[in-house]
Amino acid sequence: MKKPTKFLFHILIFVLAQFAWFSLVGIWIYWYITNYLLLSEVGDTAAPHLLSGNINILALVSGLVLLVMLSVGMLLIFLYLNRQLNITRMYDNFIANVTHELKSPLSSVQLYLETLMKRRIDPGHQNQFYTLMLKDIERLNRLISSILYLSSLGHKKVAGKLAHDYHIYNADSVLRKVLKEVFREHNLPDESFSIDGAANCRCVIDQYWLKIVFNNLTDNAVKYSSEKPRINIRLGVGSKYFFITFTDKGIGIMSKDQKIIFNKFQRIYNPLSPNVKGTGLGLYWVRQIIHHHGGKITVHSEGKNMGTTFRIALPIYKVYKRQYINRLLRLSQKNRPSEDNGGENEG
Repeated sequence: MKKPTKFLFHILIFVLAQFAWFSLVGIWIYWYITNYLLLSEVGDTAAPHLLSGNINILALVSGLVLLVMLSVGMLLIFLYLNRQLNITRMYDNFIANVTHELKSPLSSVQLYLETLMKRRIDPGHQNQFYTLMLKDIERLNRLISSILYLSSLGHKKVAGKLAHDYHIYNADSVLRKVLKEVFREHNLPDESFSIDGAANCRCVIDQYWLKIVFNNLTDNAVKYSSEKPRINIRLGVGSKYFFITFTDKGIGIMSKDQKIIFNKFQRIYNPLSPNVKGTGLGLYWVRQIIHHHGGKITVHSEGKNMGTTFRIALPIYKVYKRQYINRLLRLSQKNRPSEDNGGENEG
């Protein structure tokens, strides 16, 4: 409720300011006309030199133009300040969410370590604790990586120093491998996901970044499912792109929110999942990674409890965007250590 109230307050202030300016214009015009009529009646005998039609009209028009320019300037200032207020609010929410996201896994790891130090734990439970701690550390690593990646987007020099490891792969093989790794890390049973279709073409992919894409999509599918998550992946090939359709059976996304869901710091509140936390960077990060691969991503949902479908299109190697894809390969070769022979190539 705070956001609409603040917005209406800003609108009210702007309307009152404009009303004051236009009231001043009205009073000024009324004063000008009444005085001009008075001078017209007595000016011929009292002071003929005071009457000059062209000069008076020029003064009136110039004054009106300046007041209109001032009004437009106030409008632009209002829009700019309102946008800055929205950005400030988003940053405040981002800091609060990041703090929560950092504290949760740290508290969990601390609890496990204190338990291991103070009590004798059988080997079976020790391995379980280690597994859970590794998951929390991986969660922290993803969060820190997303923040670093975000900060680098606005600085080309920093972005150029990010780790790149693009290689040529068989799209079908690398996608199935990455997807199965992601589902396994999220402890999804085999019956909770399916991979249909095929993408028998070549592509240039950074497996690490592609895994982050599916990690974020899978994490959302799990968090925003009211029942056991169910994910379907469909692969396909077009003339210039190959396609990955990622569909879940979650709570869905309203049509008005689908237009902004990829924006930075954008989190959509849903009463069906009120306790879901996040930074608002996941899908923004996903879109940026897909974009840097030369692809594009779209989202579609029929609405409440109708699930969500993300459609990813990535270029086929040596068919589309050849110059851009070759630049990715050169960038990876430049950043790769000299002792590395290039890693995995076509699968």
